[in-house]
Amino acid sequence: MKDNRRALLLGLSAVLLWSTAATAFKLALAELTVLQLLCVAIWVSATALLGTLAWQGRINVLWQSLRSTPLIFLGMACLNPLLYYCILLAAYDLLPAQQAQTINYTWAIMLALLSIPVLGQRLAARDWLAIALGYMGVVVIATEGNPLSLQFTSGVGVLLALSSTLVWAVFWLLSARSEEDPTISLAAYFVCAAPLALLLCLGIGGGLPAPGKGLLSAVYVGLFEMGFTWLLWSTALRAATNVSRVGNLIFLSPMLSLVFIGLILGESIHPATVIGLALILPGIVLQQRSGSQDS
Repeated sequence: MKDNRRALLLGLSAVLLWSTAATAFKLALAELTVLQLLCVAIWVSATALLGTLAWQGRINVLWQSLRSTPLIFLGMACLNPLLYYCILLAAYDLLPAQQAQTINYTWAIMLALLSIPVLGQRLAARDWLAIALGYMGVVVIATEGNPLSLQFTSGVGVLLALSSTLVWAVFWLLSARSEEDPTISLAAYFVCAAPLALLLCLGIGGGLPAPGKGLLSAVYVGLFEMGFTWLLWSTALRAATNVSRVGNLIFLSPMLSLVFIGLILGESIHPATVIGLALILPGIVLQQRSGSQDS
């Protein structure tokens, strides 16, 4: 049933929760290794998604889907959440939160680039302008406002943050072709990823984490970044009569995220981060408008 008021409230709730993710990542990584955080968050998210499906009476649908195409779900799970979040969290471990989270928002621009070889699409002048703006913003942020120097806070961290956008764009292109229910697919990915994340954590990640603030932050990430918030967002989109109005709420997230980073983590927001974000966001808007006109 369409309900714009409900859609708006759900959409704003999802955006608010996503805006806290960068802060939660850094709080968790202050005490946990990347693989410890990844393991805990994936298991928490998988449990929450299974609980949601059980409440909806759809657990059998999940098992049927997993039995029908297990290798496809396993392959997708290796892309996301395993590889995507492993790379992204490693970037957060090396970079200030404000840099990692802002660079990560260029995934939509990476998606436009990938559409050339993968989908055979031709990009218009507006698309190329969007790409130029986005990556100019990345250079400004990564060099803290001195782009000609090409001296980065962490070159490896910047490369990882950009690589995460590539993994996410590939995952998005592949998942867009699926005819499965999004909630079923999401739950299947996390269920498949959970045992693999545990093996990585026990084998090379430092073992299971001890109780503490880091563990609590990891639980928060699992609930409100990886799984549950996606359900809020997808429900909001389904409830809206105008999907673009709800979809545009996502542009509030990077700005709200900087507020949480400054207030909770105590990072001093560098002017270059604001300037870079002012380049990246218009680039994303241009790219989305161009995509909607093409469709």
